[in-house]
Amino acid sequence: MLKTCTTPKKAPLSHDIRTLDDIRGLIETLPMANEGPVIEARQRDIGLTKPRGSLGRLEEIVFWLCRWQQSSIPSMENPQTCVFAGNHGIVQHDVSAFPASVTALMVENFVGGGAAINQLSTELGAEVTVRALDLDRPTRDFTVEAAMSEDECVDAFRIGMEAVNPEASLLCPGEMGIGNTTSAAAICHVLWSGTPGDWVGSGTGINKAQYDRKIDVVKRAKACHGTSVKDGLDVLRCVGGREIVAMAGAIIAARLLHIPVMLDGFICGAAAAALHETSSKSLLHCMVGHGSAEPGHRLLLDRIGKRPLLDLDLRLGEGTGAVIAGLIVRAAVTCHNNMASFGDIGISADAISGNQN
Repeated sequence: MLKTCTTPKKAPLSHDIRTLDDIRGLIETLPMANEGPVIEARQRDIGLTKPRGSLGRLEEIVFWLCRWQQSSIPSMENPQTCVFAGNHGIVQHDVSAFPASVTALMVENFVGGGAAINQLSTELGAEVTVRALDLDRPTRDFTVEAAMSEDECVDAFRIGMEAVNPEASLLCPGEMGIGNTTSAAAICHVLWSGTPGDWVGSGTGINKAQYDRKIDVVKRAKACHGTSVKDGLDVLRCVGGREIVAMAGAIIAARLLHIPVMLDGFICGAAAAALHETSSKSLLHCMVGHGSAEPGHRLLLDRIGKRPLLDLDLRLGEGTGAVIAGLIVRAAVTCHNNMASFGDIGISADAISGNQN
């Protein structure tokens, strides 16, 4: 008989986090998974009416959910989309096709249910949580100083943690912030070097002059901060945005709550990359929903060792690619939980094992 976990979850105690070192300590002690539920799910999978392994990555998804939900029955009862919004001081360098005022307008659109992420989340049956982080107080120009103080960075991380529903079955983090592809590119360049052009893309559809300025901004960010950072959290503070830090906080809170995370595109990936470069075990509970049209995203995924589920040429952000991938997750769960076994249709276990060996 299938069993599921019924232990109630408690929200992480974000008020205990006051410094970046507190976050570092938390990341170094993240819980690992108990493989017992996965073993049970694999036993069920062996008996289902299909050749073993024939559903490919759908089977991988099921076992991933069981591992991090800590249940032998994977669930998509209560997925959550968390959209974080922030403004960036580097927009003064004219690196975006839109003004910073668009961020607040889009937050209103999210709250009103009119954005792409709202439609996709409705299709998935996902709760949409929106958090705007000090939109009237952009981060500082990271070509000349750190984007955030330590206190500001920690506050954003805590907001991300607190946004996660402890009862969520899957978390899809997303973001909105004019200028944040420049910030994501700077995070990757400071973390991994290469050339600025490796990480810079067209973002919201910038022209050639804006693209050149974006390259220069990312180059200057590396020159300003490249020798003073010691890990990914430092990089987030120096060249990140509040919404990017908040996504990192949500990813860590999900781990503490045994909630699997479906990562979105380049900007969400940059938040995850900073965690990965702080501790290589911090993203074990994460899958990647899609490979973004932003060129730096593919390089980023290689660095963190993740393969996307989908490739749809998306570059919107908001969590859209993660939520679309969530529909694939739902399909995998429905198939695993509801498919008949060979025993149900009168075929013996001996006959099956003989054919599959």
